[in-house]
Amino acid sequence: MMLEGSSLPVLDALRRVTVRPRERPEVAQFQALLRAHHYLGFRGVVGESLAYVAEADGRWLALLLWAAAAFKCRARDAWIGWHPTVAWQRLPLVANNVRFLILPGVSVPHLASRVLGLCTRRLSADWERVWGHPILLAETFVDPARYAGTCYRAAGWQALGTTRGYARCRGGWVHHGRPKAVLVRELTPGARARLGDPRPDLPRTRRVAKMKLDEQTLASLFEVLRPVPDPRQRRGLRHRKLSLLAIAVVATVCGARSLEAIAQWARQCTPRELERLRCRRNPHTARFEAPSEPTLRRFLQKVNAEAVDAVISPWLARLHLREGDAVALDGKTLRGARRKDQSQVHLLSLVVQSSGITIAQREVDTKTNEIPVAPELLRPVPLEGKCVTADALHTQEKLARYLVQEKQAHYCFTVKDNQPQLKQDLDTLFDEQRAFPPSA
Repeated sequence: MMLEGSSLPVLDALRRVTVRPRERPEVAQFQALLRAHHYLGFRGVVGESLAYVAEADGRWLALLLWAAAAFKCRARDAWIGWHPTVAWQRLPLVANNVRFLILPGVSVPHLASRVLGLCTRRLSADWERVWGHPILLAETFVDPARYAGTCYRAAGWQALGTTRGYARCRGGWVHHGRPKAVLVRELTPGARARLGDPRPDLPRTRRVAKMKLDEQTLASLFEVLRPVPDPRQRRGLRHRKLSLLAIAVVATVCGARSLEAIAQWARQCTPRELERLRCRRNPHTARFEAPSEPTLRRFLQKVNAEAVDAVISPWLARLHLREGDAVALDGKTLRGARRKDQSQVHLLSLVVQSSGITIAQREVDTKTNEIPVAPELLRPVPLEGKCVTADALHTQEKLARYLVQEKQAHYCFTVKDNQPQLKQDLDTLFDEQRAFPPSA
């Protein structure tokens, strides 16, 4: 299909355009095109995301990337009218169009709005299939110095105003002085009212998936959990240690994000699934019983979390890490979580970039920082041939040597002003490459 300069009517050309999710073998090509042709480039996304390709007759026409919504947006939050607590709970129901690129050499009138329309029609269903919950609202930020946002308006998006010109940076906010236009589009009727509804049960922010682990994977989980000590007294035990731990792990893998969600997931298991999880069999009814939420809570509060992490991290890595995957060291301070001395809890996590799944996590003590914790976090995880990315804090020679020599992994670190000599050396290196380009 020759779109540019085509003699076909525009309407016929647009009807031949389709939008589909990006496939795994296309990741490198997708990212390379964004880096080469989008004015913002591409440095990756963390967390839930979906990528799409618009094409016609096998030719790529446009690329779209959706990711988690902006943590704060005054115009959006005022338009929805939700309370901050509700906003925190419902934010996963909003997706942000972080990249939209019409590829060079493609010139068809109304193509951009056509692609946006096709993508938003399927976005919620695709998101629920991949991440276990729907999307009610799509948002995007448009730089008015570059674009007018005409294609979004033509596709039914609504302009809400502008941002205040701030960007989130390392846990804080930095004023960059370039306000963006805020546009949104409801993906379901009444999405705005549902998002702002103060009732906590509507809408559900996550539908937990069913257990899909095969017998071999589940058997391997029981084997790695076996050495974890049981913190309970032997007298009066009804549920096995392995059963309680397996339920917590599998429910979390399936999308449960709280103790209540884990208990609800267990209650929804079929008798056959409860049997596979080695749940207690009631001697009077001969039925397999799921543990209650209080039982799970008491057990998980007592169990040695470090012992569980030590055996679960390699298991999760084998389950989720595939050839060519990259993992990111990501430090986060937990909002609302404090120790007995009122200091905030800070966690260092290892996240699979392609899926956003955390495969290892360790608390950072107040007397230290993330730097010495990183090798301890990475030690049990099989990283051979994988690439570990990190921010400038972890740009340390000791960590680089550890990854290459002991883990047989690769690394990609950010270099900033905290390593002035290294930054200067890199600037000199790239200046020399620009001055003396390699011969053809």
